[in-house]
Amino acid sequence: MSHAETVKAIYQAFGQGDVPAILERLAEDVEWEYGAGESAPPWLTLRRGRSSIVGFFESLGALDIHRFEPKRFLEDGPLVVAVLDFECTVRQTGRRIVEEDQIHLWHFDSAGRVARFRHRTDTHQQWAAYFNR
Repeated sequence: MSHAETVKAIYQAFGQGDVPAILERLAEDVEWEYGAGESAPPWLTLRRGRSSIVGFFESLGALDIHRFEPKRFLEDGPLVVAVLDFECTVRQTGRRIVEEDQIHLWHFDSAGRVARFRHRTDTHQQWAAYFNR
């Protein structure tokens, strides 16, 4: 399975709510949302280690996701760049987030597991929607 196919399988599992299928594709010491700032919404905060990634999926409970549409997958060695459209509403504020061409960066280790992951997104829009600013 190519790295791009692995990312596609992760997105398919995400759509089915199958978190265990996602976790099994991650390295034990995965860095999730590497480089994220401290004041980010909970779904954009840094997490380290496979067991901490469950918290990411729990944080998505703050959102009503209306659209999650991967459009392109670009693979170069151990890196996959996914381009997608994303829309959601933050439940506590009622604010909508709409992003065209959101970027996800997937870095793979030599065993074919995800070692690092990062959303490249409009963090200001997401912060403002979550904190109602």
